[in-house]
Amino acid sequence: MDTVMHLLQFTDSTFPVGTFSFSNGLETAAYERVVHDARTLEEYTRAVAMQAAFSDGVAALLAHRAALTGDYEAVVKTDRQIMLFKMNDEARMMLQRMGKKLAELGIRLFPGNELIARWLKDIEAGITPGSYPVAQGIVFALAGLNEEQLYASHQYGVINMVLSAALRCVRVSHYDTQESLFRLSAEVPALYERARTMTFEDMNSFVPQMDIMASLHEKGNMRMFMN
Repeated sequence: MDTVMHLLQFTDSTFPVGTFSFSNGLETAAYERVVHDARTLEEYTRAVAMQAAFSDGVAALLAHRAALTGDYEAVVKTDRQIMLFKMNDEARMMLQRMGKKLAELGIRLFPGNELIARWLKDIEAGITPGSYPVAQGIVFALAGLNEEQLYASHQYGVINMVLSAALRCVRVSHYDTQESLFRLSAEVPALYERARTMTFEDMNSFVPQMDIMASLHEKGNMRMFMN
């Protein structure tokens, strides 16, 4: 039961890593009328989830496996590799800010653990970026959660981040977002089956619309979110 409780804690929307500050480009998509109702919101959220599934999600799995074996060099390699996939500054900022927050929280949750202590020290020294997927992989491993639970939590977080942001900038209701969350969550097991066998060479994240939205957001006047 304790692992289930940890899973609920790490997946909760109030988990203090700063997800409320980001929209994964939704703010600009709404402003440009790319997303304007429940249907287009679900399509956009699915695109975000697919992008994360085979990039950030794979990095989280690889970091989890490295943490379980105590392979610190593999943790750092994964951290650097996932940052190479991010073409825009806002995506990198999001991963690094959330990653560092989770690393700082991890120090408190797992006092005395050498791996996460070393990783946070290297983040602060600028030796490694400190990305959120890698932080998730480490924390889930230390909490005794398996990689299926990690992947489900990661994808849930990505989907819920967009849908929660939509309540502030798209004309949709809580009923709309919960229906979309239910449908999109049902697609995660199939994504995991593909992602679990992927290596660095297999990772992909080709959704150019996201980078276009990010470039518009960086110069935009309307900003409720950091991205």
